[in-house]
Amino acid sequence: MDIFEYMSQQRKEKESPLASRMRPRTLDEVMGQKHIIGKDKMLYRAIMADKLSSVIFYGPPGTGKTTLAKVIANTTKASFSQINATVSGKKDMENVVSGAKEALAMYNKRTILFIDEIHRFNKSQQDYLLPFVEDGTLILIGATTENPYFEVNRALLSRSVIFELKPLNASDIRKLLETAINDSERGMGTYNAVIDDNALDFLADMANGDARRALNALELAVLTTAPDEKDNNIHITLSVAAECIQRRAVQYDKDGDNHYDVISAFIKSMRGSDPDAVAYYLARMLYAGEDIKFIARRIMICAAEDVGMADPMALVIATSAATAVERVGMPESRIILSEAAIYVACAPKSNASYNAINSALSAVENQKTGDVPRHLMNVHADSYGEDMPPGYKYAHDFPEHYVVQQYLPDSLVGTHFYNPTELGREAEFKARLDHLRERKE
Repeated sequence: MDIFEYMSQQRKEKESPLASRMRPRTLDEVMGQKHIIGKDKMLYRAIMADKLSSVIFYGPPGTGKTTLAKVIANTTKASFSQINATVSGKKDMENVVSGAKEALAMYNKRTILFIDEIHRFNKSQQDYLLPFVEDGTLILIGATTENPYFEVNRALLSRSVIFELKPLNASDIRKLLETAINDSERGMGTYNAVIDDNALDFLADMANGDARRALNALELAVLTTAPDEKDNNIHITLSVAAECIQRRAVQYDKDGDNHYDVISAFIKSMRGSDPDAVAYYLARMLYAGEDIKFIARRIMICAAEDVGMADPMALVIATSAATAVERVGMPESRIILSEAAIYVACAPKSNASYNAINSALSAVENQKTGDVPRHLMNVHADSYGEDMPPGYKYAHDFPEHYVVQQYLPDSLVGTHFYNPTELGREAEFKARLDHLRERKE
């Protein structure tokens, strides 16, 4: 490279977006992802030893898939080629393969092929890569925002190691923003920009784990804000940050009182059967970047405590939603949480199960513990159903699969911890229990 090419490259790098300029150059500069590139992890050791095999990185946008590929390019002694599946085709792959064969034959040099958005390639395009990955002509690095187990050919998956990249947490993004605004070489340090702490926190939260989005907003804020006449500094306030990331700054401190006020209003709205208020408070929490797993847990608790046996499906739906949000993530999880929360809000309510366990716990704590009736005792630890205790009546041998017999200790006979309501499905349970209790009498 002559001096003119070097100067041209330097100029392009300075003119490139902040997110591109701040891309980590080494593994130690990479923020987050310590579950796969911590110094004790296999991927870190493979990259540092230049012994990488074919891999596929998948995760949401801005989590560092391309960054890791670039770091590998800077670290490896192998040739490095990059294509994007959205604009490249089989001809581009043929050119890479031809060059890889030549490098291997003439220089015994391996070739790493990085394919961004690999899920965009159709089956035949993906199949074309198989023999060259198989014989070592190519080391494949695929990147995708989609689950590769659904979008990438099984044959290609079997020849690759899959690594899932997680959204960066807010503290990692905050550190990255602080570095970017102060870095005079690659960042915005020459602009004399100063950013308020609450603006930093807001950008880090609102980025939702996407480092690129946070850096783009910071760059826009610095480039479009006039210097202050008093100190000639560019001041990035909360309102400027909100405008540049196109999100309104709502009053919601995830570590403060407002956090508890909003979640309290959300729960009370579900309990109070107001789906409109439920949707509103859910939206406030999601907009402010609340942890979706935390929200899902509160919906499950409300389903058990406030809906209970009036509609047992509420807990099933809430539990399924909690599982789904962990697998799907945002932004689609907003739909799942909305369905579960609105179902709980609209369901008939009963706290009879909640009262039952609390009453039973109170009895255990405050009353003398009675003996288990002898006919309920376990005769042998390994006997189930056949070797019955003397006097025990097997319910399935009687009409309606029910028989009158004592289950509570003597001191609690006649006590009712569970008192069902007349609401929803619980009315059916109440009717059956009333019927069975009449047989006792």
